[in-house]
Amino acid sequence: MSDKPEDTDDYSIEIDSEREKLKNTLAKEETEREIIEKDFIPHFFPTFRISRNLYPIPIIIAVICAGFLAYATYVLAGVQVEGGYISEEEYGLTAGLINGLIFVLVAALSSFIIIYLVKKFGIGILKFVFGFSFGFLGFILTYFFAEIISFIIFYNLPESETLYTSYIIVSYIILFGSGAFIIFMVYKYFTTKSYFTKNFFVLYVGFLVGAMFGVIMPLWTTLAILIGFSIWDIFAVKAKRGPIKQMIDIASQNNTEEELSEEELAKKIESGEAIYDTSKLEIGIGDLAFYSMLTSAALIITGSLIVMILTAIAIMIGTGITIQGLKKNKILPGLPISIFLGIGTMLLTWYVVSIL
Repeated sequence: MSDKPEDTDDYSIEIDSEREKLKNTLAKEETEREIIEKDFIPHFFPTFRISRNLYPIPIIIAVICAGFLAYATYVLAGVQVEGGYISEEEYGLTAGLINGLIFVLVAALSSFIIIYLVKKFGIGILKFVFGFSFGFLGFILTYFFAEIISFIIFYNLPESETLYTSYIIVSYIILFGSGAFIIFMVYKYFTTKSYFTKNFFVLYVGFLVGAMFGVIMPLWTTLAILIGFSIWDIFAVKAKRGPIKQMIDIASQNNTEEELSEEELAKKIESGEAIYDTSKLEIGIGDLAFYSMLTSAALIITGSLIVMILTAIAIMIGTGITIQGLKKNKILPGLPISIFLGIGTMLLTWYVVSIL
């Protein structure tokens, strides 16, 4: 081996050339792969549609909005109510595990009931299910958080008879305004083809639910719910009898454009000859709700904005990892990787912050 400068330079040039050839080869293989379009998802399904490169945007918006509402409710307004079926303050970890199990079982039972209704009455029945759910949750939570913000504003003003009368009037305006707003949004959601309207309402309801759960659920119940739903999400999406998988299959069974059988398609994906198109993504409303629930809980439980921010970053990293897997899968559960990374980050950073 020579130590002459010219020999070293030649060797470096050769290495760079080989690297460039490898990059070109990989790029060519990527472009030569067959791009498979994913099954069509009906417009009224509660998913946030966005370009792959912009996927962090709805997560960031949900986290910020939910965190603000949770902080305003718990800290500024002083609303500190323990949620769950069994008191965690009295029974500790056991109560948290039982609460989480109950929530997951109720969700699982509801999912199978919905699948039964879809098979009996058709996919259109979901419009009534989603419409009622969105309408009920949207109205209750919009009214609740609007009242919280109104209370904070009026609480910091000098007391007077006029102030009290104004507060009562504003409360009625909030009540009827919340109802009118939600009715209008539900109507637009099901009648317009605009993805902006759909995305807005899915994101809106998602972070409202996340903020509420983040405020009222104590530590062990929060962890049990998030871990339980993450495990359930794997079954619901990947198992043959999983309700979400069945729902997507039923919604797309009328597609006649697919030229390959499922077996042929699976072989091409497995061999690397084809990949699924991931240029557009569908993020479920449940994913947004649980992402914002975890970050809101991180803020409320730990009292640290740093912990919340790092937890949100971990969630987005987990979502990015999940998205990479979508190239070889038609659909993947959005919770497990993101939630487990988020919980791990929250607990670790909480510990570090507490000892500093």
